Amino acid sequence: MPSATQLPVILYHYDASPVARKVKHILAIKRIPHYRVEMPMTLPRPDLADRLGVKYRRIPVLAIGGDVYCDSSLIANVLERNFTPEQGFGTIFPKRKGGGTADTGMIKAFAMSYGDRTLGAIATQMLPYHKFKPDFLDDRSKWFGKKVDPQAILAGQPAAASALSSHLALVEEQLSDGREWLMDTETPSLADISVHYVWEWMLAFRPLSYLKKELFDESQFPATLAWISRMSVYIAKEDAAHKGVLDNISGERAAELITSSESADLNVVGFDEVEAARLKVKLGETIAVTPTDNGKVPTVGKLIGLTKEEVAIETRGSSGKPVHCHFPRLYYSVVSETRASKL
Repeated sequence: MPSATQLPVILYHYDASPVARKVKHILAIKRIPHYRVEMPMTLPRPDLADRLGVKYRRIPVLAIGGDVYCDSSLIANVLERNFTPEQGFGTIFPKRKGGGTADTGMIKAFAMSYGDRTLGAIATQMLPYHKFKPDFLDDRSKWFGKKVDPQAILAGQPAAASALSSHLALVEEQLSDGREWLMDTETPSLADISVHYVWEWMLAFRPLSYLKKELFDESQFPATLAWISRMSVYIAKEDAAHKGVLDNISGERAAELITSSESADLNVVGFDEVEAARLKVKLGETIAVTPTDNGKVPTVGKLIGLTKEEVAIETRGSSGKPVHCHFPRLYYSVVSETRASKL
């Protein structure tokens, strides 16, 4: 069985996606060569749904050989365990300065809960939905599971801006002792990446450019703005030094690479009988895995792996060849297909 480092790494993304930006930063810091496939901002996405049988509607998605990973939190963890510093790659879980150990558990929790689902969710409320086209609004209504009301979002933006200001103040407090990185690590950690990408996206994304003057006040948040700049410079230097993007390829080519590659990760995942019993699912059973917060489109397949951290299913796309599709356990439901159809 080949190691992950011998297999093609493929990132499905679109440029305006803030979370895709996060994964690109992880790939840069870890110095991982990879291919990229450009996805549309809205459904349908046949390169995933039809070619691979992966109905998951969020972006980014990342493949390593025959394994496809959904959700940036799982992608981060998988990249760290498969591309290690001992192999010459970078790390997103560095040790604390002064000889401390790496705070992996709490940094993972912080990244998935605070960075993506607290800070990121507020930031997207600042988008000018009242200027977007009907097809985009319809897509995002399906994403959220309720009709998007652009005027209500616009009316709520002053309160959202106030909340973002409070979050900037928290970052400023964390950095007030002069530390270089959020968790006082030797180099940037996943904690830095998972907070930085939100603020950087807001500063760089043209529809949000008005916030640069409104929110990012250097007199109030000098340490935070210096840290944002320091992170951006660090990422850009790593990216330039290692030239991680091998090529931009088509969805058809990506599917060929994935379905013709072996899986390097399934034996690592394993199967936890206790967790399976709690979830009332069995190895080999057809199950549905669905996000519990938004984008609630189930991906259905045969259960092939289950731990406290992730669940893996086998899907099949238009080629008929198996694909191993992985999801995090947290913020995702795992139910038998029979039960899912009754929900």
